[in-house]
Amino acid sequence: MPQKSPSLPQKNRYRVFGNMALVVPKELDELEKPFSLHSPKPFEIRFQVPDLRVPIRDFLRTREVGEFLSGALAGAMTKAVLAPLETIRTRMVVGVGSKNITGSFIEIIEQQGWQGLWAGNGINMLRIIPTQAIELGTFECVKRTMTSAQEKWKQIEGPKFQIGHVNVNFSLSWVSPVAVAGAAAGIVSTLACHPLEVLKDRLTVSPDIYPSLSIAISKIYKDGGVGAFYAGLSPTLVGMLPYSTCYYFMYEKLKKSYCQSKKKKSLNRPEMLVVGALAGFTASTISFPLEVARKRLMVGALQGKCPPNMVAAFAEVIRDEGLMGLYRGWGASCLKVMPASGITWTFYEAWKDILLVEKRIL
Repeated sequence: MPQKSPSLPQKNRYRVFGNMALVVPKELDELEKPFSLHSPKPFEIRFQVPDLRVPIRDFLRTREVGEFLSGALAGAMTKAVLAPLETIRTRMVVGVGSKNITGSFIEIIEQQGWQGLWAGNGINMLRIIPTQAIELGTFECVKRTMTSAQEKWKQIEGPKFQIGHVNVNFSLSWVSPVAVAGAAAGIVSTLACHPLEVLKDRLTVSPDIYPSLSIAISKIYKDGGVGAFYAGLSPTLVGMLPYSTCYYFMYEKLKKSYCQSKKKKSLNRPEMLVVGALAGFTASTISFPLEVARKRLMVGALQGKCPPNMVAAFAEVIRDEGLMGLYRGWGASCLKVMPASGITWTFYEAWKDILLVEKRIL
């Protein structure tokens, strides 16, 4: 029986090179394996993207974001319904066409067809969505901040100074958080969205000169640069300050008084519609002369007779049309402002309930 050759130790391996055979220790053989073409690389760098879904969801569910989105949605829905009244009001305020609502309506239909009632509505929607979001979000934020500051000042009794034998106490109790918040809301939204207001007015008043948004942007920039998009900013701020302050103050005051008289905590939807409409009517009536002067300054350049300042705009209106000229288009403005205010507040409170109370979407 042939004798078997002794087996080599298992820890060694053969490597053949031509006619030669070498014994390779197992340790060296294992070191070479990671570097083979079919084996994985010795070092791997892996990047793990953090999961941002929870932080983003929590951010979207914050009170401030909910109020911001509620304002944007309320503004968009309101403007989609009331765009024709906005078109008629703008034409009457700046002195284009007929001096009454019915005449302006007929002129638009005859000259531009039914789609003329929605002239500039695209830019109007682009304008109102950020404007209402910023305005209502700022109002709620500043109102909470001012109310909290008043409460803290009551606890510490505010700073006190003594001048000789006279004691001076500073207090915030005389300041209305709603009035301050309303003024801040109007100013912030105007500064952020004024260029969109300029574009909207140009598209509405002169559709033959500015037939589309892109042409309007190009032509305005070519004629006056970036500054042209802020034409009439000063009178806009002057006109917005009393309107916004009065508007929000009246809404909160009427709402609070009505709830106290009826011994209820909140308004229902029809009551919001009425209270919002009354707030818009009051604010529009008080600040309308400023609105007329502001519109004259913003679009006066189109007619070749732009007043140099607010006082000159007032003087021009009174000289041409008398004192009643300061309220030209007031009826159309109220016809637009009252339903717009009521519908905006109704939609806004409804969306706040959905986004912040029920949290059905976010």
